[in-house]
Amino acid sequence: MAKLDPMCILPGPVLTEGPSLPAPILPAPTLCVVVPVLNERDNVAAMVARLRTALDGVAWEAVFVDDDSTDGTRDAVAAIGRDDGRIRLLHRIGRRGLASAFIEGVACSIAPYVAAIDGDLQHDEALLPRMLAVLQTEPVDIVVASRYVPGGDLGDWSRRRATLSSLASRVGRLVLRSDVADPMSGFFMLPRAVFDRAARRLSAIGFKVLLDLLASLPEPPRVRELPYRFRARVAGSSKLDAGVLLDFLLLLLDKLIGGLLPVRFVMFAAVGLLGLLAHMAVLRLGLVVAGLSFASAQAVATACAIAGNFTLNNRFTFRDRRLRGPALLRGLLVFGLVCGVGAAANLNVASLLLAEHQDWWRAGLAGAAMSLVWNYSVGSTLTWRVRTG
Repeated sequence: MAKLDPMCILPGPVLTEGPSLPAPILPAPTLCVVVPVLNERDNVAAMVARLRTALDGVAWEAVFVDDDSTDGTRDAVAAIGRDDGRIRLLHRIGRRGLASAFIEGVACSIAPYVAAIDGDLQHDEALLPRMLAVLQTEPVDIVVASRYVPGGDLGDWSRRRATLSSLASRVGRLVLRSDVADPMSGFFMLPRAVFDRAARRLSAIGFKVLLDLLASLPEPPRVRELPYRFRARVAGSSKLDAGVLLDFLLLLLDKLIGGLLPVRFVMFAAVGLLGLLAHMAVLRLGLVVAGLSFASAQAVATACAIAGNFTLNNRFTFRDRRLRGPALLRGLLVFGLVCGVGAAANLNVASLLLAEHQDWWRAGLAGAAMSLVWNYSVGSTLTWRVRTG
């Protein structure tokens, strides 16, 4: 461009005051990359830099879905987002889990293509343009970055972790209607229209959202798998723990029972059965060993059962809404109150049926069922209510 002479007077009016020109309207993104994060502050800048390089020439955005990190992850995302409008932040309070994070991230974007990638830099973001090209040019519903097709690699995993991953993949295929080598992959891309067809059937349990998607679509999806090498984590710490295995099993159970009962209700009922066994054991100890009166032993057994049920439900059934700190005591008190009302309902229903000449066991089961439904419905609403933010 030629350099203008500062003394040159250009023809035409010179505006010194008046309304400013409207800001340019940017095109909507073609691709939304959803990045679930929890305490990944040290990986945020590197992730954004890698996405910028990999997706150069693509209209894209990244939605970082933060599950209430405590290490400054949100500040790191916000600092970049103030200078780059493609970087967005969704802060969730009282909810956890990669699957639900991905679902909510997709829901807040209008991009016609959506991708999931971990925020720990272990997935190869350079594969994203190729995944997008496949979706735009081939009759494919989902493109999966796979560790188990030729050219794919687990990286530096230990033999134990590799064996567990392979076993989980084989078990996961039990609920699928399509042949996918790596249904446990957390790195994939699909058109929004395909996501929408599965959205209302998704279980949103735990970390294996691809398995959830594949099993929730009304028809077998057309899947293309592209190989990639799983990289080692550089910063931060792994979120894998025993609860991840439980979430995986619950997801499988939810898909296998076909939505006949909410899997969380099944888990709540199983915990309740354990609580009943614990109640009877403590009652016997109180009567036989401690020499308490029946009323005293019953009160102690009831208190132990309620506390035990609350602890197990908080740790497992409502793991994604787990109460901590001061909320833990409040939750225990509310749960105890809910169970007290449920016990009263149990007694009233059973007594009424017994008075109508029903068999004692039918009356007892009806009362127990009434109590179970009450405790689950009200307990999940009041004790482990979903907080928004």
